[in-house]
Amino acid sequence: MIVQKYKDMLQGKSVIRQLSEFATKRGSEIGYENVFDYSLGNPSVPTPRQFTDTMIRLLREKDPMELHGYSQSLGIPAVREKVAASLNKRFGMSYTGGHIFMTTGAAGAIAHAVRCVSEPGDEILTFAPYFPEYGPYINLTGATLKVVPADTEGFQINFEVFEEMLTRKVAAVLINTPNNPSGIVYSSETLQRLAGIMTKKAEEYGHDIFLISDEPYREIVFAGVESPYPSKFYDNTLSCYSFSKSLSLPGERIGYVAVNPACTDAEFITAMCSQISRGTGHNCPPSIIQLAVAQVLDLTADLSVYERNMNMLYEELTKLGFSCVKPGGTFYIFPKALEEDAVAFCEKAKKYDLVVVPSNTFGVNGYVRLAYCIDTEKVERSLEAFRKFVKNEY
Repeated sequence: MIVQKYKDMLQGKSVIRQLSEFATKRGSEIGYENVFDYSLGNPSVPTPRQFTDTMIRLLREKDPMELHGYSQSLGIPAVREKVAASLNKRFGMSYTGGHIFMTTGAAGAIAHAVRCVSEPGDEILTFAPYFPEYGPYINLTGATLKVVPADTEGFQINFEVFEEMLTRKVAAVLINTPNNPSGIVYSSETLQRLAGIMTKKAEEYGHDIFLISDEPYREIVFAGVESPYPSKFYDNTLSCYSFSKSLSLPGERIGYVAVNPACTDAEFITAMCSQISRGTGHNCPPSIIQLAVAQVLDLTADLSVYERNMNMLYEELTKLGFSCVKPGGTFYIFPKALEEDAVAFCEKAKKYDLVVVPSNTFGVNGYVRLAYCIDTEKVERSLEAFRKFVKNEY
């Protein structure tokens, strides 16, 4: 007999993916260049030339078995050492290679981090708006995801409700900064207050409460915005990273868990991750990609494109009457819809070949997400479509 819960999940297909498929289908009818597809957060800027050159050099010069054979279950030791050194230099940490576990992207990192610090029946808290895949990431471990309602004033943290929901059953808190979908970056003040509350509650309950920090947009931060490193504020932090956005490598599925050296049982956690891999079927990401990213750790793709796109959209949307907290990073903007029903709003937008995502799936009602990781020229052309949409429908 097949497992019913996975069969049931077929009825809950990702809204983002459905809209992306609609945009592709519509593109086959009118030309994809004429569809203003803001659905999918797929990086749109080229991978740095240095990464491509490194791949070519590795293929020419290295032993094929080193490039294409299995790495150690924790990842290639030299790569882990380089990741640790880079983090220490940038953020003043004290990681060693022993605190780094290489993963298949940030999703793989979260999958391991959650299993390291929670048991079936535990609760994991996150904050709306949140990436909807956190639901299956958490709930399929046997833990339960609980969502703290949004602070819609600035999309920082609704601390009053958070303190109420931070009960004895909570094993970990999952944050995402810079945030998908809001584009907001948690401030130092927010992270300090978060750490203080978690420390107080952990002492009260007599057990650790871990912070799992999902950081794939860490490098996409705009002018004048500070992006603090969460592990600097709270000892029991597991940092989950992906090179998908910084290096425009989403298809390569490469990232890591970085275990704060000051956290409880830090010396065991990466080794535990390798044991978790045995049960999840994750057994080390591709060796050649590990070796290649290790050579370009402190480089990024040309991320300035995203800030240009954001400024263009923010200016036009606010002119058109949208209420919107200005993003501090990522490649998402999260304006309030011009009617209460965000789903209806997005359906109307389709008539103008504007494909945007309703906020319901992100744990907030009445907003829409635009992933502006598209060509700047296309963003410019979309502005007239927004003007017609707003004039005709609202």
